[in-house]
Formats: sequence, structure tokens, C-alpha cells
Amino acid sequence: MLILGIESATAQVGCAIGGHEGVLASCHSAKGRRHAENLAPQIDFVRRQARVELEEIAVVAVDIGPGLFTGLRVGIATALATAHALSVPMIGISSLDLVAFPVRFTSRLIVAVLDARRGEVFSATYRQVPGGVQRITEPQVLSPADLASDLQATAEDALLVGDGALRYRDDFADLKGVEMADQGLAHPNAASIVQLAHAQAMREEWVQPWELKPMYLRKPDAEINWITREDSK
Repeated sequence: MLILGIESATAQVGCAIGGHEGVLASCHSAKGRRHAENLAPQIDFVRRQARVELEEIAVVAVDIGPGLFTGLRVGIATALATAHALSVPMIGISSLDLVAFPVRFTSRLIVAVLDARRGEVFSATYRQVPGGVQRITEPQVLSPADLASDLQATAEDALLVGDGALRYRDDFADLKGVEMADQGLAHPNAASIVQLAHAQAMREEWVQPWELKPMYLRKPDAEINWITREDSK
């Protein structure tokens, strides 16, 4: 069973193809935030590198957020169109799950922190379990200062991972027992989508394209700005 994984919820956009043999090929870029322009050529490049035809794809997996609205919309729209054209089911995976997964071998509390812009972050907390991580808090949007207060209250050793943790590292600098993951792990990874989706696909835990729901957590900036302008009149 071959899976096409698509990721575009943050400043990075990418895709990967894999299955029971692992990830066969992947491609990512993070320059210029031209998600709509980059994604289709990346999919074709990855397909050719993996030496598979698009028609061989059995499942399309996609990052459903939370994330930056425009990038998230591009990735989900591309995934929906591909799944519809191939008549295959879909799997949606949270961007926070994807950030936490690569650091699954730590014994620390894992805190995924993605930049939500406007002085806020998206975050969720995880613990290591056999074979991966388990989310123990629901995804939320909050200020870095509020997240730092929550971490201080837990008084537990923690590993912060994600571009939000790196951008607001000063808010977490004085917290005892808190470390930052490497810059190379700052964004969700399409290879992780394939890995996580494969386990779900084997259990047939997928949805049809019309059932896929994005996780926005808050309204798009354009809508917020419009409401603010209306309220100020």
C-alpha cells in the first residue's frame, strides 16, 4: 500500500511517498512560502524518484493543521483533488503530532509548539509510548507567556519542539528543566506523515475526501481584521 503524504501547514511545504517498505522519497522547501507553486512539481518529482505512477497511490495523507491558513488551505486542497482524482481514501494528521513524532525517543515531556503569528503559538503536549507518542492535551492556541506559565506549573522536564518554540525561545529561557529541540526539527515533515498514516491505513482508519476536516483553531487573519474593522466603526 503506497501513501502520498502532503505537508504545507507552516513555512515549509513538502511531500513524501512510502508504504510498508518505509519512506521511498521525500521533498521539502521553505523559501518564499510559494506553497501553491511548489507543491505540484514536488509531488511529480517525488513520484519519479520513488519510481511509482500516481495511479499506484492507495491513500492520500495530509497535514490538517493547526497552521498558517493559506499554506494549510493549499495542502488540503491539493490532497483533496488528488484523492478525488484517484478515487482513494484519505488520512488527516495534526501538524503538532507531526512535530512531536521525530523526538519520540526522549523520556521528557514533549511539547510541540508551532508559530501561529500575531504573538501566539499552537501547542499540544505528548508522552513517549511504545512505537511513537501519545497526545495528552488537546491542541490549543495561546501566547508564549501563557504556555511558559503552564510549563512552570507542571514542574516537569520538557523538550520543546517546533518553530514557535524557537521564535519565542526567550519566553522559555528561564524555565528549569526545559530544553529546545534542534532547528532541523522545527517544521512538520512529510516523511512523518507517511510513517504515521501507514499505521492508520493498515487498520483502515481513513476517511473519504468529503469527510476530511481541517483544524484551524482560530479564524483566518483576513476575517479577524475585517471583524476588527467593523467593530471599530
